[in-house]
Amino acid sequence: MTAQLLASELANLIQESKRKHNDLRQAAEKSLDELRSVKTTSEAQTSEDLAQHPNFVNPFIIACGTKNVKFTGIAIVCLQRLIVSRALPRSKLSQVLEALQQATSAGLDVQLKILQALPALLANYSVDVKGELLVTALNVCFILQSSKNAIVNNTSAATLQQLVVSVFDKVVAEDKSAAEVPAVGEVPVRDGAVPLKAAAMDAYRVFNDICLLTEGQRPEYLRVSGLAQTFGLELIESVLTNHAGIFSAHPEQVNVLRTRVMPFIISALRGRPNFAISVRLVRILYTLLRRHLSLLPSESGDAFDILTQLLDQDTTSWKRALCMEVFRGIFAEHALLRRIFMLYDAQQGQKRVLKNLTATFVRVSTEKPSVIGLGHQSTIPVASLNSGPSSDQVMLEASGVTGIIAGSVTSDGHNTGISTQWSMMRVPCIDQLDKTDAPIIPESYVYSLTLACITSLSEGLAKFILPLTVPNDGRRKRGLKQEAGRDSPAPQSHETPEKLERSASFKRNPVPVNPLTLESHPLYQDIKACSAFIDECWPAILATCSTFLYAALDSEYYHGLVRAFQKFAHVAGLLQLATPRDAFLTTLGKAAVPPNVLTACMNAGTVRPPPSPAAIEGSGNIFSNARGLLSVDSLVSPPIAATEKQRQHSLDASNATLNTRNLLCLRALLNLGIALGPTLASSWSIILETLQQADLVMFASGKAAGRTPLAAKGLDPQAEQEASTLLANFNTEVRAVETAASRLFESTVDFPNPAFVEIVGAVCNLLEHAEPPSEAGSRPQSPPSTGGLKTPSVPHKRVMSVSSPSSAGPNQENQFALTKLGDLASINIERLLAYPPDVSGWATLVNELVCALSSVSNTAPVRARAAETLVRMLLEEAGAIAPQPEEIRGQIQRRLLEAFRDSLVPFRALDRGASIATNAVDVDIHKVILEGLKGLLENCGESLVSGWELTFEIIDSIFIRRDISPEENADPTGQRATFVTRAVKLIRPSFASLQLICSDFLPSLPNACFLNLVDTLYKFCTQDDELNIALTTVTFFWAISDFLSAKSKSMAITEDMISGPGDEPLLMLAAEPFEKGSGAPLWMLLLLRLTAVAMDQRLELRNSAIQTLMRIVSAYGESLSPEAWSVCMRAVIFRLFSSVERELSDTDEPSTKDKSHAEWQDTATVVIQGVSDLFCSYLNLLTAHASFPEIWHTLIGTFRTLLDLRILDINAATYISLRDILHRRAEQETSGFGKESLDLAWEMWSHGIPVSGGGKDETSEDNQKCLVVWVEALHELYRLIQADFGVEQVRRMLTLLRDAMQHATPGAYASDTEYVTPLQAKILEAFRMVRTDLHGIPSAMITQVAEFVSLAFTREDPAQAAGERRTYVAMSKESMSILELLIVNNAWERDIYESGAFATALSALAKPVMLKYQFRVVTKSVQPWRVATQSALAVLKAALPHLRTMDLPPGIIHHIWAIIVSIANSIISADLTVLPEEGVDILGDQDLDMVAFRKLRQLIIPALGDERVLEQTRKTYAEGLFRTSIIHAPAPIEAAAIYGQEGGDRLSLSSFYKKRNGRTIDPPPNRRALMSEVCLDELFSLVEAHKEVGGAAGDAIAGETNTHALHVRLARTVAPYLILRCALTLRGYVADQPLRGRMPQPLSQRKELIRILRCLVELRSEPEAISDAMNVDSETRKHLLRLYPLLVSAVQVAGTAGDEEVLGLIREALNVVGGEFGL
Repeated sequence: MTAQLLASELANLIQESKRKHNDLRQAAEKSLDELRSVKTTSEAQTSEDLAQHPNFVNPFIIACGTKNVKFTGIAIVCLQRLIVSRALPRSKLSQVLEALQQATSAGLDVQLKILQALPALLANYSVDVKGELLVTALNVCFILQSSKNAIVNNTSAATLQQLVVSVFDKVVAEDKSAAEVPAVGEVPVRDGAVPLKAAAMDAYRVFNDICLLTEGQRPEYLRVSGLAQTFGLELIESVLTNHAGIFSAHPEQVNVLRTRVMPFIISALRGRPNFAISVRLVRILYTLLRRHLSLLPSESGDAFDILTQLLDQDTTSWKRALCMEVFRGIFAEHALLRRIFMLYDAQQGQKRVLKNLTATFVRVSTEKPSVIGLGHQSTIPVASLNSGPSSDQVMLEASGVTGIIAGSVTSDGHNTGISTQWSMMRVPCIDQLDKTDAPIIPESYVYSLTLACITSLSEGLAKFILPLTVPNDGRRKRGLKQEAGRDSPAPQSHETPEKLERSASFKRNPVPVNPLTLESHPLYQDIKACSAFIDECWPAILATCSTFLYAALDSEYYHGLVRAFQKFAHVAGLLQLATPRDAFLTTLGKAAVPPNVLTACMNAGTVRPPPSPAAIEGSGNIFSNARGLLSVDSLVSPPIAATEKQRQHSLDASNATLNTRNLLCLRALLNLGIALGPTLASSWSIILETLQQADLVMFASGKAAGRTPLAAKGLDPQAEQEASTLLANFNTEVRAVETAASRLFESTVDFPNPAFVEIVGAVCNLLEHAEPPSEAGSRPQSPPSTGGLKTPSVPHKRVMSVSSPSSAGPNQENQFALTKLGDLASINIERLLAYPPDVSGWATLVNELVCALSSVSNTAPVRARAAETLVRMLLEEAGAIAPQPEEIRGQIQRRLLEAFRDSLVPFRALDRGASIATNAVDVDIHKVILEGLKGLLENCGESLVSGWELTFEIIDSIFIRRDISPEENADPTGQRATFVTRAVKLIRPSFASLQLICSDFLPSLPNACFLNLVDTLYKFCTQDDELNIALTTVTFFWAISDFLSAKSKSMAITEDMISGPGDEPLLMLAAEPFEKGSGAPLWMLLLLRLTAVAMDQRLELRNSAIQTLMRIVSAYGESLSPEAWSVCMRAVIFRLFSSVERELSDTDEPSTKDKSHAEWQDTATVVIQGVSDLFCSYLNLLTAHASFPEIWHTLIGTFRTLLDLRILDINAATYISLRDILHRRAEQETSGFGKESLDLAWEMWSHGIPVSGGGKDETSEDNQKCLVVWVEALHELYRLIQADFGVEQVRRMLTLLRDAMQHATPGAYASDTEYVTPLQAKILEAFRMVRTDLHGIPSAMITQVAEFVSLAFTREDPAQAAGERRTYVAMSKESMSILELLIVNNAWERDIYESGAFATALSALAKPVMLKYQFRVVTKSVQPWRVATQSALAVLKAALPHLRTMDLPPGIIHHIWAIIVSIANSIISADLTVLPEEGVDILGDQDLDMVAFRKLRQLIIPALGDERVLEQTRKTYAEGLFRTSIIHAPAPIEAAAIYGQEGGDRLSLSSFYKKRNGRTIDPPPNRRALMSEVCLDELFSLVEAHKEVGGAAGDAIAGETNTHALHVRLARTVAPYLILRCALTLRGYVADQPLRGRMPQPLSQRKELIRILRCLVELRSEPEAISDAMNVDSETRKHLLRLYPLLVSAVQVAGTAGDEEVLGLIREALNVVGGEFGL
């Protein structure tokens, strides 16, 4: 590409120079020839070849000298390409530079190309461009830099800067070069002259001339007349910035800085330079101070002086801002700051640079208080109305990171305070190089920079010092191993995981190392410098920080300031500089509380005001949680707190509240306590008293959040938003403070013992003890002691007056101190266990707490807090010693339990209850101690090896013995409780401990303590204050019984145990060790105590006791011998029965409102059920003993007595018991339970039905359950005695069952329409169960079941019965199946016919079939008539064959057949006028009836024609067929004739010969048309002639084996009805069809007519069925002869109507008649 470009440009140059400049053309042609002669293998090779042709560049040099723009442009392009590609001959560099200098006067493009070529020239030919060539190159840039074209000017300035930097780059390369380069000259320095190499000489000359030009002097080396001062300063800064290292290695350059740069800068700053010059001067000065401080110590000191002077005295805001920006940068580099201090302040006779500077900070921070919003507390900055929009508020966080939020640079003339919105600049002044005029500086900008300096200073100190205070790994390990160098209180063995986990974070941070002791550290001098700096400058820093601490700062600045405070104090503390540390701690403490609180609380003559009502009600906020170490209000028992608050008055002093910034300072103070804890010594009082004052403020203000005030009045939405944000973050900051406070006290676990004693003493100093009330007036409080304590004792304590109107303040302060004592004890429990009490402080803590909780002069909350603290400490100690050996553990456990017991001793004094208030507080304290005992048992009960008797003594401390007179003792056993409780509220906490013992710690109890346990249980059961407690206590009898049974191998209970008076024998035996057989007496004594409880007057308690007693006996019955069972029955079970009978008998005729009587009924039920369970479970054991008959007789007698009370619930329970016992007897054969026992049971059952008093129905009581279990008992009893169950017993049973059915109440929410009731089901089950193989039983059973079938259909209003829930529908349906089964199985039994049972059964089944749709109760399942139909068919199928073999009286036969015919007629008929609204399937019912009728016909035809069957019965059957066969409703006159009279002939056939009037209304067919057709076919079938054959299946009547006679009788009866049926249809056709004309007959009528005509033609009637007609001899066609007139009339009508089919059938019939006439 280079060769092509050059060839092209040379060609252009030749072309352009043909007319003129012949020398240029010739030179160009030669160069082109040379270029063509070069082989272009590659760019690099071409460049290297061209560099070997010195004359190749001649045309370009000549072209630049022509001053021709076109020639110059071509030449500069080619030269630039040659320079870049390194193709320029080195011998021509001087001519090329001169050519470039000549071309500077060309156009813009040429000038820019020159500027592009110069950096490449110096880079590619750096070795050659030196000396004069370098000067020429720089001169080219200087010439172009003076151009008026801005583009050229700026580009040349940048190029010149680049060239200058390149000059210094050559120096760096030269210094690094290992080759020996000779010096080219010497230059003067302070101590003489130094030789310089070529590159260093060039750099020196260039830099020196630039400095001279910047000062406005003539340069020594460069050929430049002048240089803009701003540009010269920029060049100097560029060199200093890019090549700072050169100045450290080249003294000649340092000499330039010392003699030229620094004097010029200082003198210029003392003058009045403009903003642009000042910015550049300050930038250079800042660079020198940062990078070359050690090279220019004296000059740098002067520079610091001038900067400090400008900051302190200059009134120009932008100059002060520039100075502060420099200081901000210096303070941000802490290593630089240390060097400054070590170079100046730490040296004798040197300037106090940093001291003066920090003093200047103090003056600057206080010069304009109104600007920073200085006040008595920190406020929120407020912007003026014309200030610009603010950015998002920076939220205050616990560990925020400082940052810069850009704000608008606008005038803030009326802004108050320091805020990131207006106190910062988007671009610092020192970086605004493009500005000529000074920008508008925010008035508070200098103060924000001051804050930044303070923050950076603290950050730097902390980053340097803090890492040095952390011990190394070896020291950390040795510290954990408790070496002699550190007296660690924590034992290293037997630590519980919980303790290790809790204290792990602090044991990794032992006592911090003082860095001043690290003399061998490489940075030891720096450490000393930091210490000296703090000691020298802390007053000024504290003053500056304090000023800003009470100024108006936004959240970000305030947070940074507090963090700087904390870090500076932290570093001072680590360096053990007590004075600055305490000063900073005190200042933070003042800022942590409202300004008026400190004065008010420390004023000895001021009485602290009580809290306001809001404070009393505000106990639910964040300070009331368990870890909130500030507030203690919520830790007091609620009743005590409520009582105390009622006595407190309103706060009248200050109404002070803490705000978020107070809490931030408080958290910083607490963090310092955490970090410096072991080294604070007497300074603990600062932190603790501040914490106490903050707690008091929170308590007095109701824990309300304080709003951070604004710096000024005005409308500033941003300030208001910041205040609201701080208010919203109050709870978050509270939680952070709580965490810090918690960590503060937790960190004491790692303190050495002396340090721990110091903090304990400081906390004890916070307590205020009441003076004797004899002193009149209020005694001023002594100020808190700040001195360190050497012993655990606290001789100097704050004293409060008990005569003040309210003790709210001291009360709260005492609670705070007590809480902290408890926390210290809890955290350092391992220390308290590992060291003697006088060394660890344990004795002092315990004595202080016991005194506080028992003192009546203390307020209730204080006493409660002391009790809670003591309990917590004891529980902690109990948990800590759990892993210890038993010897050590037992001693400590007894000591703990004695402490619990002794803390209750003062409450037992006789004068303690004189005051109601004192008694109430004592009760609350008592409750706290009891809850502590429970906690001890919960945590270490399984490891408790000593002091169990003390535990029961503490539990029983809630009972007071009371003597009861004999009149008051209503218990006949004399075992009523003689103890009352001290207070109801003590029962539950005391019982909780007993509950733990019974559930978890029975194996740990000594044997002697079981008697105490049983007595304690009895006390809790019989107390009258807490029923639930008594109920729960009953369950513990079971647990103890279980334990005793498991521990004793056998229960050897004998008669001797209950033979003596009272319980003395049992008590003596129970006191023996378990090995000697005391388990059985203890168990028996347990039962007797439980039996006494079971006689209590409270229903729930006695029932629970009874159930538990039964469970205990039942659970361990297998281990009881028969003798033991006998003893238990007489001593326990029958005693219960006796007490229940006595209680029930004492009330004569109790009313239903007698609650006590009803409760005893429930108890009786429980006892009966329990006895039943015992008998069922252990019947084999009971019957194995010889006394069982006596026991059974007694039991049945008791049952009879209870039944005589006629109470349904008791009756039900009794029969349930009897049922279960008999069921158990049926399952296992026992020799002791014989016939005599079963007879007693039958007598009891058959005594009567179990209904309530009087035996009458009572709708108020539901006797269903009682009757059900009564019948169930019968089931079980019958299974056992059925072999000996006679007829009379069956009849008695049936009678009772029937009466039970009638006396049963309907039952709530039950209906027997779809399903039988439980009672009905059980009764029917009993019927299925009874044997029927004895004579007389089947008939009795059938009769009774038939009655059950009829119950649903004999009610006058079944629908009303359904509404009453007693319909018997479901039972009737179930009874039908039973009845069917009974008859089918016993159809051969003659007695069922002779007794009328069969007829009764048929009548019962016929009733629902006859009613059919008339029965208004509709079921969702199968309708009753359907079931009855099927049952009737099954019964007839089974019974009718047996009638043939039996010679029964005629009356019975007549009755049975009459019922059968009624059933048949009921099957084929249905009253469709009374259909239910829904649920009726007429077609389905019709199909069922058709099938049933066909089955029935097969059973009764031709037997119905027997001569023993009444003719009337057959006529009834025929009439039913006739009526049902009518498909279309007849005319009214015909209907009257058909349905006129019952029985006999309805009308004669002759009346049908007369033509009636026709009808134009066609009646619809019957809805059961198919059934009508079946009946019509049946009429034809019965009249049809039959052959004479022998006996048939249908012949069910003995005496006639020829069925022909039977058919003749039937045909003779049915024939008239058949002829009338056919005549009815023919007559209607003759009358109605003419009116229709040619219109066809309705389809259904036509179908009926055709069917009848066809059947008439085909019928061969029985000859004897129809009488002969006059003068006509016919055998089987007599029916046509009878209908001849109607047929004649019909043929005429059919012919007229044109109905060929009908006409054909009629003609066929007439032809048959003609044949009978002989035609």
